[in-house]
Amino acid sequence: MEINVQQCCEILREMDDIVILCHRNPDGDTLGAGFALHYILAQLGKRSRVECHDVIPPMFSYLLLDYKPEEFEPKNIVAVDIADEKLFGSNLEKYCGKVDLCIDHHGSNKHYAKNWLVRENAAAACEVIEDICYGFEEVELSKIIADCIYTGVSTDTGCFRYSNTTGHTHAVAGRMFKAGCDFVKINRLNFEVKSFSRIAIEREALNTLELHYDGRCALVYITDEMLKRTGAAESELEGIAAMPREVEGVEVGLTLRWRDNGYKVSVRSGEEVDASAICGKLGGGGHRCAAGCYIESDLESAKETILKVVGELIEKEDAR
Repeated sequence: MEINVQQCCEILREMDDIVILCHRNPDGDTLGAGFALHYILAQLGKRSRVECHDVIPPMFSYLLLDYKPEEFEPKNIVAVDIADEKLFGSNLEKYCGKVDLCIDHHGSNKHYAKNWLVRENAAAACEVIEDICYGFEEVELSKIIADCIYTGVSTDTGCFRYSNTTGHTHAVAGRMFKAGCDFVKINRLNFEVKSFSRIAIEREALNTLELHYDGRCALVYITDEMLKRTGAAESELEGIAAMPREVEGVEVGLTLRWRDNGYKVSVRSGEEVDASAICGKLGGGGHRCAAGCYIESDLESAKETILKVVGELIEKEDAR
């Protein structure tokens, strides 16, 4: 059932022993939303813990400073920033079909939960979490909650550079400043500091750069061999999807990353072409300017498949 913030708060108030799910290959928004919700629930006297298929990247360790996970048999399951159960990862497959509440901001959300609060116009799931925080009169917007929420809104907007950024997003950030969030530290960790292996994989990815459709589409790829050669972990690839769109004149940026038996495709676009429409044709989804899908094939076939869809969309937009 689709619910609003007030109904969401009422449902959370009735829950206990709650497992909060974050999506695989966690980013700042799913982790920020997950841990912010945990700290909100702790103020309500409720037990909860955050679970993720993958190890939480060290760069987000500041979100765990007040985190004391407890062991309990879960009575309720909440998913944050997860549009589809396919994004749970194999370690969390046991929760498929059992999610009581989903809090999200993806228009492509599959409505797999018993109840869902999905706000498509929110730049990040953490914008929705902020409203939930204010929905409980007895909950204080503490520094750690502010750090979590700021992490989500800043990372999902590329530090407020992407087109999903709104005046409301800036207002949320301002309220987190007032609550004492350490935005200088958070911005440095997420947008300035890079490991040597991250720099190495960026260099290798840029060496694969291809331009298509008269320079309107740029493509880079990362193979399994490149990951092994550089020693880059999956958690270090966050943000690489934005690189192809940095080329002047490019409307659609494609990043193909090896995973399992195929390639995860990240699509970034301007307002001219709908990234979610591209990925939707291949079983994926996301937002208008940022979306993803998975193609189970070898590299050349994956490139051919995604480029064909992009070409059709560009041609369709030109016809308008």
